[in-house]
Order: sequence, then C-alpha cells, then structure tokens
Amino acid sequence: MNKSPKKNNSFTTLRSLFVYAKPYKSKVFIASILAIILAPLNAIIPYLANDMVDNYILKMDLSGLRKMAMLYLFILILITVCRYYFIIITNTLGQNIIMNMRRDVFKKLLSLPISYFDKTAVGTNTTRTVNDLETVNSVFSEGLITIIADILALVMLLIVMFYTSVKLTLICLVSFPLLLVASYIFKEKVKASFTKVRNEVAKLNAFIQESISGMSIIQMFNAEERSKQKFNDINKQYTQANIDAIFHYAVFFPVVEIISAASLGFMVWWGAKGVLHHEVSIGQLVAFPMFLNRLFQPIRQLADKFNTLQMGIIAGERVLDLINNEKSEIDDGKIIDQSLKADIEFNNVFFEYQKDLLVLKNINFRLPKGKSLAIVGPTGSGKSSIVSLLNRLYPIKSGEISIGDININEFKLDYLRSKISIVLQDVFLFSGSIKDNISMKNENITLDEIKEATEQLGLGEFINSFPENYDYILNERGNNLSLGQAQLISFIRAIVTNPDILILDEATSSIDPHTESLVQQAIEKLIKNRTSITIAHRLTTVQKADFLMYLENGEIKEFGTIEELLAIPDGYYFKLHQRQFHSNATVN
Repeated sequence: MNKSPKKNNSFTTLRSLFVYAKPYKSKVFIASILAIILAPLNAIIPYLANDMVDNYILKMDLSGLRKMAMLYLFILILITVCRYYFIIITNTLGQNIIMNMRRDVFKKLLSLPISYFDKTAVGTNTTRTVNDLETVNSVFSEGLITIIADILALVMLLIVMFYTSVKLTLICLVSFPLLLVASYIFKEKVKASFTKVRNEVAKLNAFIQESISGMSIIQMFNAEERSKQKFNDINKQYTQANIDAIFHYAVFFPVVEIISAASLGFMVWWGAKGVLHHEVSIGQLVAFPMFLNRLFQPIRQLADKFNTLQMGIIAGERVLDLINNEKSEIDDGKIIDQSLKADIEFNNVFFEYQKDLLVLKNINFRLPKGKSLAIVGPTGSGKSSIVSLLNRLYPIKSGEISIGDININEFKLDYLRSKISIVLQDVFLFSGSIKDNISMKNENITLDEIKEATEQLGLGEFINSFPENYDYILNERGNNLSLGQAQLISFIRAIVTNPDILILDEATSSIDPHTESLVQQAIEKLIKNRTSITIAHRLTTVQKADFLMYLENGEIKEFGTIEELLAIPDGYYFKLHQRQFHSNATVN
C-alpha cells in the first residue's frame, strides 16, 4: 500500500521535470532517434564477426572479406559518430534544463516571504540551488533517455543473439537471474546511501555557511576548537555516507565480473563441444563473447543509471517543492499611482511570528502625513515588527494597516516598497561598487541623483575620501568598511529614491558622535516634508519627533507628543527619560 503512492509520486516528479524539456523538443527527438539507431548497430557488430568468420575467412573469400571488413569499419565509425552526438545532445539538454530550473529557483527565492528565510538555513537553499540541481541534470544527461537507449540495445542484442544461436543464447542467460538479483540489491542499497549523502551535504553546506557568516563571533568568543569539532563530526558523517556508497559499488562490480566470467566460461566450454560435434560454428563461437560483453556492460551500467535516475528524481522533488512552494508573498494589490504622502493608521493590529505567540497586541495609532514618529521601549517589545508590517515583510494576524485610508494590501507590493525607504541598524552591503550599493543596480537611478542625495546628507566629503569615490569596490557584506561607513552609505541608499515614507531603525547607532550630529541635521531636513518613523534606544536622537510611542510587551503603553508624555510624572516615557538623562548628567 505504501509503495504505490511513492511510485506515483516519482512518476509525477519525472513528468514535472520533463515539462522543462518542452522548449528543447528537437533535442529530445534527435536523442531518441539516435538511441533507436544505436540499438541495432551495437547488436549487428558481433553478428558481422560471425558472418565474416563462417562465410568468408573459412571459405577463403578474400574479396568478400574485404567488403565485409569495410562494412564493419563503416558501422563502427557510424556508432562512434552517433554516440558522440548522443552524449553531446543529452548533456546539453540537461545543462539547458537545469539553467532554466536554477533561474526559477532563484526567482522563487526572491518571492518567498521573510518568514521562510527565518526558518530555513541558508545552506539548505544553497544545496537546493546548486547541488540538487546538478543531480537533476543527471536525469537528462545519463538518466531516463540513456536508460531507454540501453534497454533498446539489450532487446535488439537478445533478438540478434537468438537469431544467431538459440542454444548459445540460452547458455549465456543461465546466470542472468543472478545478475538481476545482484543489480536489484545494488540499486536499493545505493539508493539508501545516496539519500543519506544528499542529507549530509545539506547539513555540511548549512554549517559552513553559518560558520563563515559568524566567523568574527567564533573568533571573539574563542570557539574555534568547538566549531572545528562540530565540523569534523558533520564532515565524518558526510564522508561515511560517501564511503557506504563506494562500498556498494566495490562489491557490485566484481560480482558482475564474476557472473560475466562464469557465463563466458560456460558458453566457451559448451560452444567448444558444439564445434567438435558440428552443432556450433566457429563464427558463432567467435561472436558470442562479443555478444556477452555487449550484454553485461549495459546491465552493469543500467543498475547505476537507475540509481542516478532515482537520485535525480529525489533531488528534483526537493527542487520542485521549493519552486511550487505556495508560501510566496501574496500580492493582490493593484494600486501603482497613489501617493503615500498620507496618514498612516494601524487599526486593531495583532501579529505573531509563530502561532499563538503574539508579538504585537491590539496596536492602534494614527500618524498624520508629513509628521515624525519615534518608537521607544525595551528590547523585544515589538518596535521593529511595526515597521516590518508597514513594509509588508510579514502578514498580520488580524486588523488593518492603511495609508491614506487605503489598506496597504491594495497597493502593488513593489510599488509600496518603492515608496518606503528604511535604514537598519545591521547594514547589509553587497560586493560591488558604492554606486551599485546605493542604487541597488536600479538603472533608473542616475549618478547625478546619487550625488544630489549625498550632498543633501552632507556626505560628499565622506564619499570623496574613497580612492575611486562612487566606483570604490566593496567586499562581500562591505567588510572593508567600518560599521559607521557602511551605515552612512545605507543613508544615501535610503534617500536616493526620494521616498514618501522614511524608516530609521536605530540608524545612527554605529556612527560616531561628530558624524551623528551632521547626519542628524540632514535627517531633520529630509523628514520635514516626509512621513517618518524612527526606532531608537537613545532618546537624544528623537527629541525633535512630532509624536512618540512607548511600546512594551507588544502593546502601546503611551502615545502622544514628547511634551504630553513628559507631563505624566509616573509614565513609562517619563521614567525612561529620567533614567537616561539623569545617568548622563551623573556621568558628566
């Protein structure tokens, strides 16, 4: 009962994979024709050897032998040419298909919600995009089409063998059941080993990705030895999985050789007796070792190719699961021309990252257009979650978020995000030039606009301090910059698109006091005609905000102007204000 759905699932996966072959129907057709041509050609070579010995060599017909030798040579050349093009076409087909699948995988990754990446290791997605797709390639390059070609060759070979000599063919097939049993056991064992290999390589990729990303933390906390030990454990498991697979190959191929040698020996012994009794011709005795070689070689390869096909299907299933993932960001919005210079309103908003673990509870507030809001509160109170919801990085559990009385879900997602810019505390920069990191390779953003945004922030001198200015090349994650430098670049990136809404999430935390004062002056100018939300721990950065929200445990405890909140003697903000400014005064 359990196997049927599995087979059906494999068939469904295979059918879905071959959908990607549709643009390359001509290649599939040519490969199929070549397989059909190769099948009888491979079988006819031993038969020609039989004919040449019996009808030309033994009869001393040198003229006829010369013609047969030319025919023999011609067929060998034809087989070589056909096999060359068969290999080229099937491998090209596989590469083209995985190129398209890789494109779809990355496109899918770009469309998945942030919640997916919160729960899925980077290494797992890397494995899907690289390793699994390379395995899928084998379905086309050495899988289904080549298996069909080998089966056709075997069928044709058996037909020609029976035609040549029924008795010798039956003698050759005596050991055939043993070969089938050995092949089946090998196929099942290797399948289990390869499944384990795929799982272990995913673990290895995930660990390496995580370790490299967090290398500074590993070194700062003197955790190199512990990381090394954990890597060694994972590495050993991966190596052992590969050794297990190698072991099955090491056993199977010698077993096949023994069975093949036994068949050959039995056939030669019986055939020699047949020659002496004039039951078997010398030509048949010469041809059948050639037949046997062509019979056992594809069978040895078939067992391996079936495993390759199975592994390709398993990898293809994982890749298709990702491509067909229904958790893509929902974008039913249609509005692409409405200004976001309008009031922002949260109405009874509840939000959770995990089911039944509320992060935001009954959030209600209205921020008038062109005004600034500062959000303060203890760590983990939900401050960053509010701005993430405004940007539609996560769906809300219930309630409504609107801009200008329009539900944000009615805006086209890319349009909504194009009108909202954000500067995060943890700045992410890509490898490439400063210009590319500011424009995010948006061709609609000109260098003049980048320079104008830079000057607005008063950061022209900062950019000019780099050797090639805007063409200065940043390393991966911008690790050839200081935290403060990276954050200044992120300021320019946020402003260059001239957003309607500006979000600053602890954006000045990595900037030195002198630079912060310059940026603060620029920010005041920039948010003057722009709705803005600032998340801050240091109250010195939000003293000029129009409104202030105090958030704790996912609930709004206070909302109003700074003057109104300071007028509440035992209020949340009043106590926070007293703690920060009183401690600063004491230190001074």
